[in-house]
Amino acid sequence: MKKNILLAIVVCLVISCTSIKLKTQKRISRTLDTPLFENQFTGFLVVDPISRDTLYNYNSDKYFTPASNTKIFTLYTALKTLPNHIPTLRYIEQNDTLYFEGTGDPSFLHHYLKDSTGFNFLKNRDNLAFYNGNFMDTQWGPGWSWDDFQWYYSPERNAFPVYGNTVMIYDIPEWNISPSYFIDSVNTIRNEWNREKDKNIFYFDKGVRDTLEIPFITGAKTIKDILEMSLDKPITLAKKMPEGPKKTLYGIHTDSLYIRLMHESDNFIAEQLLILASGELTDTLNTVNAQKYILENDLKNLPQESRWVDGSGLSRYNLFTPQSMVYVLNQLYREVPQERLFSIFPTAGVSGTLKSWHTESGEPYIFAKSGSLSNNYCLSGYLKTKKGKLLIFSFMNNHFRHSSSEVKAQMQSIFEAIREGY
Repeated sequence: MKKNILLAIVVCLVISCTSIKLKTQKRISRTLDTPLFENQFTGFLVVDPISRDTLYNYNSDKYFTPASNTKIFTLYTALKTLPNHIPTLRYIEQNDTLYFEGTGDPSFLHHYLKDSTGFNFLKNRDNLAFYNGNFMDTQWGPGWSWDDFQWYYSPERNAFPVYGNTVMIYDIPEWNISPSYFIDSVNTIRNEWNREKDKNIFYFDKGVRDTLEIPFITGAKTIKDILEMSLDKPITLAKKMPEGPKKTLYGIHTDSLYIRLMHESDNFIAEQLLILASGELTDTLNTVNAQKYILENDLKNLPQESRWVDGSGLSRYNLFTPQSMVYVLNQLYREVPQERLFSIFPTAGVSGTLKSWHTESGEPYIFAKSGSLSNNYCLSGYLKTKKGKLLIFSFMNNHFRHSSSEVKAQMQSIFEAIREGY
């Protein structure tokens, strides 16, 4: 008799849980069937990484422009290839000269990261020779918009970044230009562009802005000249590095870069991380080296072959599926301790690019990376349900004409339903 009662209770619980899940799935489907989603392309996948169950699947094998969701692939590549501290430069000492070359480290005198490891090392050495021939890539990624050259989110890529490869101009609290190397190159007048396209000539309208960050044109001589002024010592340009093993100087902890990469969606750090990874895998600095390695090894079992052309997602040439996004997120979930992983990803309603996301419960339950370009908005990451389950999702929206805030509102209603239903 007792066994029959217990069995009946179990059956009721199973039926109840199944009923709730079915109601949740129907609620999601009703939302995706609303007019808002009619004239856009949407893909959505939710999985349970423990049971490996697919809880919802909608166009998850189709290709989407991922925007900054691309940084999830970049993060995984960096975690698999880079040591705990960033290789900031490599060098060889020969006779009385220190020959050095860049690794792609974006943190050297960065405006926000402010790492001075490399600076202090070079400051305490004499007879410096800088070699720039190990960079075998383009300064911009494939498919980047040419007229983004003047905006903070599109700095050039190179072997030895300094100051984030941008000029920071302040008017408040006082007038300041960093690096000071460009102090005579800034014109305080109104202009259509923040910078001349082919010259390091900058424009700053004091009547409109109090801070402006503008990418500068890099090049071996420009980097050498900035280093000379910053270090207050002469530097020669070397035609080649001497023969022999190179020593490596290590800088800040990698998580400092990863957190800024994901929280601020920092395009520059994303691009430089792939260059750093390339330097760890090969003798040359080229984004493709890192991408090819990770796709052929750690991500060789991706559900669909991805088209991956840059580290940041600035390019519309990138093509990923929700299934591939969830696959990489699942790899991260299995390989990185949860506390560390969730500190790297923005938390909805709390930090980074998701700080403004409203959560009805008031308790953070989404840890994810957003990705936005005009007419596109994607969000991929982790969701904690009310019952304590951790789910992995990728929600990709392309080609809409309405505002992204309308898309986010509908996405939020779906996330709330999942949190309640699972």
